[in-house]
Amino acid sequence: MARYSPNLTRLFLRQNPLSVQSNKPQFRNLGAGVDGSGEHSLQVQDQSPIPDNVQGLNQIMVQGIWRTIRTRPRWEQTLISDFPSVNFFDRYVLNGLLKQQANGLLSLRFFYWLTSQPGFFPDHSSCNLIFSCLLKAKASKAASSFIKSVDFTPEPDLLEAYIRCLCESGDYENALEVFDEMKSIGICPSLETWNSGLSALILASRTEEFWKLYGNMIEFGVAGDVETVDYIIRAFTIDKNVDEGHKLLMQVLGDGFVPSNAAFNKLISGFCKDGHYSRVSSLLHNMIAKNRTPDILTYQEIINGLCKRRMTHEGLRIFNDLKNRGYAPDRVMYTTMIHGLCKMKWIDDARKLWFEMIQKGIVPNEYTYNALAYGLCSIGNLKEAQELYKEMLNSGYRNSIVSYNTMIRGLSSFGMTKEANAMLAKMEKDGISRDTGTYNSLIKGFCEEGNIVEGLGLLNELHERGLQPSAASYTSLVEKCCEMGNLEEAKELWADMLNRGVEPANCVHDFIICGLLDKGYELEGFEWLDAMLKKNLKPKRQTFEGVINCLSEGDKLDDALYVLDCMFDIGYAISGCVFQSLVRKLCRNDLLDVERCLHNILE
Repeated sequence: MARYSPNLTRLFLRQNPLSVQSNKPQFRNLGAGVDGSGEHSLQVQDQSPIPDNVQGLNQIMVQGIWRTIRTRPRWEQTLISDFPSVNFFDRYVLNGLLKQQANGLLSLRFFYWLTSQPGFFPDHSSCNLIFSCLLKAKASKAASSFIKSVDFTPEPDLLEAYIRCLCESGDYENALEVFDEMKSIGICPSLETWNSGLSALILASRTEEFWKLYGNMIEFGVAGDVETVDYIIRAFTIDKNVDEGHKLLMQVLGDGFVPSNAAFNKLISGFCKDGHYSRVSSLLHNMIAKNRTPDILTYQEIINGLCKRRMTHEGLRIFNDLKNRGYAPDRVMYTTMIHGLCKMKWIDDARKLWFEMIQKGIVPNEYTYNALAYGLCSIGNLKEAQELYKEMLNSGYRNSIVSYNTMIRGLSSFGMTKEANAMLAKMEKDGISRDTGTYNSLIKGFCEEGNIVEGLGLLNELHERGLQPSAASYTSLVEKCCEMGNLEEAKELWADMLNRGVEPANCVHDFIICGLLDKGYELEGFEWLDAMLKKNLKPKRQTFEGVINCLSEGDKLDDALYVLDCMFDIGYAISGCVFQSLVRKLCRNDLLDVERCLHNILE
């Protein structure tokens, strides 16, 4: 996580009271070097008027020159001979031509042609014109290439336009370099430019660079505005420091300034993820009180957060309330709601929303199809899921790893591993890479059918493809090996997990312990259980009782009582049959204080 400094925020609010007006700060040291020597000074564009005879010449010939450049593939070879009366090397002619051409890339080609001619030396004003044309065309890459190939320093306003152009194209790295160059020669960008840089870094989720740039802005003494606050709040939410963002919001609201809906929405999303719904309610009230009417995106964040936390019933209530109040949910919100309902296996409600969505003219996309298919698979309605899958493909949507995994998981879970395996092969033909989840579903399906050989083969294939297995890749295999009494294979799988850095699930320990007990290896089972407890893992109650039974049957009553104490410490209650069996064993052993043991057990 990127680091931030809360002191920067306090400094911003203390020294620079927010103003709705975005007055640009004045540039410092324009035209002067850092040390006054003028070494890094910026040249001022030549503003001398173009002579009348050149203007007249341009009016007649400019269109013909540019028409030639646009229409002839190899105009470079004949342009001088086509227009023998035009001195292309004359800076007035050149600048006049450039000012009449709106196509930045065509102007750049023309400029490069001129620079290749013997005796031509570009002047500063011509370079600024070319650079300006490229920026107006949003050609940030061409502008970057030009400024590196031509030795000139753009005017301050062009440097700022360059930064904004880079930021709009997402090239924040080059934008930060220009910020640093302006800082090194003492030029302070305008607030608009600062905000452009901050916005680009937020969109890229690069908060470490964000806080550094914001710190530079504070050093220049630039007063931020409400837009700046929006970016700061979003930076806090990206850093998962929602409380700090909320604190800043409350502070600026108290000062009479109201950020945009986007800032509120990000905080709402953050609090939804943390489950702080009282804060969500408070933010909604603040939005309404400050004339920031919650929009569809606001409610989408709330509903999405509720569904992810399996509070689908509350999410559905808000969803229906929105419709009653005149809001028109979009496809994203319908898909979010359908997915949440399907995760809860409320398939009838999901279907209702599906048909309601279609009746309103909202066309499902691949995410909507996959959400409903997932729900149908989860309840074993594979026929309808397959029909929906075919409908998705017939609607023009391509297969994806999500759609394949959804269907493979559903088929594997309900005994259709042959069909699931066929889909795995089809993935290869469609050029869609398999992931660990794809293999895990099939491995589990084969193990549930008792086909452990196929399951092991898929695990080996997973390794051969360079995928990182998860605990689920092994769990079903270990369980089935233990059920079949193949403990050596189960232990090898265990060792392979550890060698690959995979942390076994708790239930894997339980499977191996129960397998050892079934084979009569009660002491080894007791050792595995003891190892679990030392790692602060929680065995199942049945595992405890199985170990107690085996130890007591083997007259290892001290160990049995130790396991019983551990079982009680965790909070389990002992079942009646295990209790009776242990008491009978204790009663037969004259060396034990049966009354004391019974008292401890009953407590």
